[in-house]
Amino acid sequence: MKNKARYLYITEHDAEQLEHLIKIGSTMDAAHLETLEDELSSANVVSPKKIPPNIITMNSTVLVKDMDSGEEKTYTIVFPNRVGMVENAISVLAPIGTALLGYKEGDLIEWEIPAGTKRLKVLKIVYQPERDVA
Repeated sequence: MKNKARYLYITEHDAEQLEHLIKIGSTMDAAHLETLEDELSSANVVSPKKIPPNIITMNSTVLVKDMDSGEEKTYTIVFPNRVGMVENAISVLAPIGTALLGYKEGDLIEWEIPAGTKRLKVLKIVYQPERDVA
């Protein structure tokens, strides 16, 4: 993954759940778990009240644009056990799910896939659960 540097914010609760996922992870997801573990090692773990409203967090719904095709898609980043339970859900263990976590509106994300470099622009955070925390 060739992402520009960012400061990853994550809530204490999400950090605990993601660390648990890493511990119980399967060999099938080994590469994605390693990437996620690298991301978490430099994360700023904070209370939900301290998450900036423009940052993509777990359970956020985001609108992104494929910079090569021009196609726009909406994704909700979820834990693997919630895929299929949420509309447009993508697992945090999927390459795009891991890539989106921690970015903010306006950011350009680049990562390598077998066919070349994939580029997505974060157009809008439609929903971020931490915005509702008083």
